[in-house]
Amino acid sequence: MLRYQTVLWTFSLLSVAAGSDFKARNCSGVKEASIAKGFSFENVPLQQMSGDHLRVCPQGNTCCSSEMEDKFGQQSKLELENLVDETSKELRSTFVSRHKKFDEFFLELLENTEKSLNEMFVRTYGKPYMQNSEVFQNLFAELKRYYTGGNVNLEEMLNDFWSRLLERMFTLLNSQYVITDDYLECISKYTDLLKPFGDVPRKLKAQVTRAFIAARTFVQGLSVGREVANRVSKVSSTPACIRALTKMMYCPYCQAMPSVKPCNNYCLNVMKGCLANQADLDPEWNQYIDAMLLVAQRLEGPFNIESVMEPIDVKISEAIMNMQDNSVQVSYRIFQGCGQPKPSGMGGRSTRGVSDVFNARFRPYSPEERPTTAAGTSLDRLRTVWSAMQHSVIDIKEKLKLFKKLWSNLPEDICQPHRVTAGNATDDDQCWNGHTKGRYFPEVMKDGLTNQVNNPEVGVDITRPDTFIRQQIMALRVMTNKLKNAYNGNDIYFQDSSDEGSGSGSGSGCTEACVTEFDFASTEAPVVGADRSGSGPVEDSAAATHPASSAALLASLALSVLALHRLWR
Repeated sequence: MLRYQTVLWTFSLLSVAAGSDFKARNCSGVKEASIAKGFSFENVPLQQMSGDHLRVCPQGNTCCSSEMEDKFGQQSKLELENLVDETSKELRSTFVSRHKKFDEFFLELLENTEKSLNEMFVRTYGKPYMQNSEVFQNLFAELKRYYTGGNVNLEEMLNDFWSRLLERMFTLLNSQYVITDDYLECISKYTDLLKPFGDVPRKLKAQVTRAFIAARTFVQGLSVGREVANRVSKVSSTPACIRALTKMMYCPYCQAMPSVKPCNNYCLNVMKGCLANQADLDPEWNQYIDAMLLVAQRLEGPFNIESVMEPIDVKISEAIMNMQDNSVQVSYRIFQGCGQPKPSGMGGRSTRGVSDVFNARFRPYSPEERPTTAAGTSLDRLRTVWSAMQHSVIDIKEKLKLFKKLWSNLPEDICQPHRVTAGNATDDDQCWNGHTKGRYFPEVMKDGLTNQVNNPEVGVDITRPDTFIRQQIMALRVMTNKLKNAYNGNDIYFQDSSDEGSGSGSGSGCTEACVTEFDFASTEAPVVGADRSGSGPVEDSAAATHPASSAALLASLALSVLALHRLWR
């Protein structure tokens, strides 16, 4: 009886052992897990077989055929691409949306500023402005061309604007003379010497150049960041990387352990090897982010483009007033330098001249007459938009700070439990270590290509940097240089040759030269005589020879615009 029980017990142990061995060799779970991942293998072994045919996974007993290992390799490459794409998605979407938002605002600001100035000047100046409006149209066209990337020297363009304005005003103020093109060319040479518009051109040049350089460079920076992020996030995997990925992600399937996830440090070494070139982008990327943050400060400070463009009509009117105040002296000195022009043959200015063109006395609008047209509302609306844009500047600054070290942090971001790994515990023996389920002992490599020379998981040739990544590094380096120059108010394509380009001044509102009291004189202003021969300064007694004409009226026009602008504010 005892012998019978012993035999029965021995038989039971053998049966349990056989059942356990059968269970260990059973590959049915691998087939189910493969189907769940979207694979459609024709032949999945029912039980483990010899793995001599495998090229990546361990060659002991296996549940994988050659076809399965090949498809696992293809899927591993695709999954890395998707993981990098997913991890960098917020970065890329932020650059795309913010670039679009800032670009649209700056273009809308230019359009509405021009529209507002045009409608105000048409209402105030009438025919004289409309006959000379192309001077202002060209100004805004060139500003827009510069902002959109055109090859425009802002300082030269602004100097040319004031020269053209001087020519037009001189012609209006001296309509009793025939002013030829050659004479106008001579006049333009005296713009800097005579300073007929006072200090306005110098201050406006400093403000406009700084504001536009900052705005254009910031939007260009967003564009470059967007393009670099889009390109770098498209990973090009080496064969060694694909083998390491396959071994990490799918060789557990071949060992009949499809649910076992890779150890965290194991995953980090694989990703640091596969993404070594991306990590090398980080130093230049971080400098680029820092430079973007600097220029963002300019969008909040006194030289932001909105505070410069919004009062530009007042500043130009102030310049016109300065020209009127100095018209006698300016005309006299031009006559000295360019010669006396020929009379127009109109029989004197008492018949028809500028006073006929300016055929009305202008006065400031009263509060109840405040315009409600687009001229009065477009900039008000833009102030509201700009207020929202200020929040966008704060938002993009915070976003940019978060994006520092993004590329070197990719391995840590990818090797998360919800994405790839079993967990963060370094001593976890329930994870896949590349050979079996157990702890992963090798140390984690540092970031960058040169630090992968001893990477235990990925064979990396540290002597052959990725040329595509190096191109992106160079693009960031160039953009960072432009951003740093823009922060200092310099356009690297057109360095300022004078000291004026870096001058300081209020970026918005009136300067100390703004008039606070309005006194519309009814006396006649002096006129440049048609036949002066003296070389000394023009005496005040000459005023008696000047009929009520353009000089006083131009002052009235300029002052009315100033008053109108204040009432609108």
